Amino acid sequence: MTVNYQELGLVNTKKMFKAAFDGKFAIPAYNFNNMEQLQAIVTACAESDSPFILQVSSGARKYANQTLLRYMAQGAAQMMKDINPHLKFALHLDHGDTLEICKACIDSGFSSVMIDGSHHSFEKNIELTKQVVEYAHQFDVTVEGELGVLAGIEDDVVAEESTYTRPEEVFEFVEKTKVDSLAISIGTSHGANKFKPDQCTKNAKGVLVPPPLRFDILEEIENKIPGFPIVLHGSSSVVPKYVDMINSNGGNLKDAVGIPSEQLRQATKSAVCKINIDSDGRLAMTAIIRKVFNDSPEQFDPRKYLGPAREELKQMIIEKNKVVLGSAGRGKEIFT
Repeated sequence: MTVNYQELGLVNTKKMFKAAFDGKFAIPAYNFNNMEQLQAIVTACAESDSPFILQVSSGARKYANQTLLRYMAQGAAQMMKDINPHLKFALHLDHGDTLEICKACIDSGFSSVMIDGSHHSFEKNIELTKQVVEYAHQFDVTVEGELGVLAGIEDDVVAEESTYTRPEEVFEFVEKTKVDSLAISIGTSHGANKFKPDQCTKNAKGVLVPPPLRFDILEEIENKIPGFPIVLHGSSSVVPKYVDMINSNGGNLKDAVGIPSEQLRQATKSAVCKINIDSDGRLAMTAIIRKVFNDSPEQFDPRKYLGPAREELKQMIIEKNKVVLGSAGRGKEIFT
């Protein structure tokens, strides 16, 4: 059965992106796979009054079941009414790679979809993205396209090497496809191991420091498509305290390094209107679950380890909204 996202209490990304661009902050896009992650995202953004985007990857869609996801999003919208009545959010397909999956998500109530044709030729990427846009815009669903390739592994997205977005291609791509936002590659990467050790330097404490983002490329892109919403994928900071907690409680995360928070904050001052965060959420929950298991090996009640993990994720999101993305406190001005 086809359902429009408005029936579920959702919004598309247009109003949020305009406010983010004008206000020089970024809308957080948080991935979720289960109920606890969903609860943490909704309550954290409600309490910090931050507009946000709920993201579902194709892998998460298979894991959680597409029918259940629709009702989880509807339930989250109802939950939001109880704790922050004016705040709205979008439900977004992350890294959809076919017209068929984008159509299926639109028909089931998603308010935004990403079509990732970056693994195709430039011409094929335009063709595929245009097809998705033409279908989505019939239902006022917003579409994110992608130019450039991010390295790393996250769910079904796998790439060995990054390919920076070519600024000379962005105007033609946006003009021909009519996308609503554009994901670019300027040095971010998927997963917890975003960079190889030989790509990094070490600071005085021996901690790996990743190469800086290519703000020069971002500036060129802004000049080519002024005022157009830009998206950064692979933007988790891989918070060191969670990596340390995982490793000290039986884990084995080696050379895990992410994007420094100060660089993400700098990006929000540009045309970057949306920043994706997935790995940090996984790390926060896994760190707490491992600690509970290590400290209380007799524990077997899922609520006793998923509950603390949910609370940690909530606090992490609140901090990111306030300190990194600058989105906290912006909900009221956008939706009222």
